Amino acid sequence: MVNRKTLDPARSPGEAFGEHLRRLRDGRGWTQEELAARMGISASHVSAVETGRRPPTPQFAKRADRELGAGDELQRRSRVARRTSLLEGFPEYVDHELRASEIRVYEVGVVPGILQTRAYAEALTARSVERGAITAEQGEERLALVAARQEALRRSPPPLVIVMLDESCLRWPAGNREVMAEQMSSLIAFAALPNTVLQVAPFSLGYRRTLRLPLYILTMDTGRLIAYAESAHQGTLERERLSVMPLLTGYHQMQAEAPSQTASVAMIERLRKGTT
Repeated sequence: MVNRKTLDPARSPGEAFGEHLRRLRDGRGWTQEELAARMGISASHVSAVETGRRPPTPQFAKRADRELGAGDELQRRSRVARRTSLLEGFPEYVDHELRASEIRVYEVGVVPGILQTRAYAEALTARSVERGAITAEQGEERLALVAARQEALRRSPPPLVIVMLDESCLRWPAGNREVMAEQMSSLIAFAALPNTVLQVAPFSLGYRRTLRLPLYILTMDTGRLIAYAESAHQGTLERERLSVMPLLTGYHQMQAEAPSQTASVAMIERLRKGTT
């Protein structure tokens, strides 16, 4: 078969799941399109799971078990495949982010991955591994994802990228002073690009703060809106416009309350000088 990806079950739990899914599908003599039609999903979804690019959700595994007559085998295997440092919904969000025409970000506590310098990302990852929150292998997964997400900024034409950072993103250090100074310099350079907007939401906003948790909103070329909202232990991907619109409204309200880009960059510059 042309362009049929070779799967290595030893490479990752996701590829191990995908390889088993493929064997079951081949055993039925079905194409990905035929399995997708039976499951009521897109062929691209089946392809992404089968090649390990998207983790299998419990719903996906249950439907695949039913259509392939596999009992609960895929559901059991999917639990292993989902053991990752990434919250549910985020890998799928990133797939969309790489194709979005507009990217809106609100982040709390840390600089968002799409804007992290390598040294900053490594410092965050090393600390998570050190305290046992993730394994070294999961740390490498995170670093690879940061690099992949930043490819979105180098597309031609590039997307419009609007970023709001809670002041905590700048105040909470990752690594040493040099790491933070480099990260702040990178943020200032990002703000100078013709396709970007950068604002800082200061602590002084107080009750006027409409957002309190990280939020990512994408506009696709078709005009479709996709949102990803995150808490400490759960990520939620919203695809329905009626669910996304209130989040977008809250984002715009927060943007209106935050200082301008000029004032925000000046604040970052003051903090950067204080780290050297």
